[in-house]
Amino acid sequence: MSDPFFDQLRRDPDVEAPDLVAVDATDRLLLDEAAELIAAHPDAVVTIDDSHGALTLGAIALHRATGVRAHQDLRVAERALDANAGRTGTAGFTHHALDADLLRGAKLVLVQAPKGLDALREIAETVARYADPEVTLLVGGRVKHMTKAMNEVLGASFGHVHATLARQKSRVLVAREPRPGGSSFPRRQEHADLGLTVLAHGAAFAGTKVDIGTRSLLKALPEAGTGTAVDLGCGTGVLAVVLARAGYEVLASDASWAAVASAQATVEANGVTDRVTVVRDDALDGVADSSVDLVVLNPPFHLGVAVHTGAAERLFEAAARVLRPAGELWCVYNSHLPHRQTLQKTVGPTRQLSRDPKFTVTASTKRGGIHRVA
Repeated sequence: MSDPFFDQLRRDPDVEAPDLVAVDATDRLLLDEAAELIAAHPDAVVTIDDSHGALTLGAIALHRATGVRAHQDLRVAERALDANAGRTGTAGFTHHALDADLLRGAKLVLVQAPKGLDALREIAETVARYADPEVTLLVGGRVKHMTKAMNEVLGASFGHVHATLARQKSRVLVAREPRPGGSSFPRRQEHADLGLTVLAHGAAFAGTKVDIGTRSLLKALPEAGTGTAVDLGCGTGVLAVVLARAGYEVLASDASWAAVASAQATVEANGVTDRVTVVRDDALDGVADSSVDLVVLNPPFHLGVAVHTGAAERLFEAAARVLRPAGELWCVYNSHLPHRQTLQKTVGPTRQLSRDPKFTVTASTKRGGIHRVA
């Protein structure tokens, strides 16, 4: 369904591809379901995980909301919202963390359903704790990805939860009557086998577990080293802690708010704050060219719910840019993916460190000079 306003929106600077969109049926359904509530409370609207700005800008441009507060877990989503605001000439929103400032006084909260139940649980707990007692929470998603467990998660923080009728394969869950309580995040887990304590917020990949890809990379990492290292896409900060203990000065970088908050908590719990700096950044935008000795990376292979190599390729390009000549990118990835050829082209000569049916670990050496991919 075409709309003159939505037709202007783009994913940029996120990955663009024919099968990836900036506006979907869930965005449209959420805004339609919210129309009366926005009209009643135009200055008390919050959006959460608005992927490229359709919810935030639609509420302003189509329904006259003012002062919309937006929380987007991914930094690239914030940049896409800002770019689409400029493209459409739409103003009247601010960016926030998932906290009291985001939700104080909110009477309507629009959420694109996150992939994981823990992420939804943290959103629900935070909304119930800080929003107005009369708040309405609308959580939209594709029907095939919505489960009864989502109702139960919302029901733990709200007294009334129901689902709307489906439209164009999307549905909205409506939650009212908040039950304010404490937060169950970040969660904490001890990993005696690794000598690590891991803390995680709801949307952090793998939660408090150490995923098997990261474990494969951990086995290959040097036990001692010097210089500057980057844990790119740091998640909960496991690799950053291990590199700091090995002797590196570490920058732990991730585009996700939940990941950065988790990594900071993990770094503090493991006593390496003097050697690790945690930042929220999109593809190392804040790191100078040719300034780093080592980058370690366990790249994503999904964009949203779609399997796509674009996100990993953006990170390979970022690593190639920030590495010094002869610096190295150590990477773990699913063995069936054709990443080695891409790493050869993007970074430089690539050797295999380990391989099994599930995961491959490689080390790529940066070619001389500053490397930029056109």
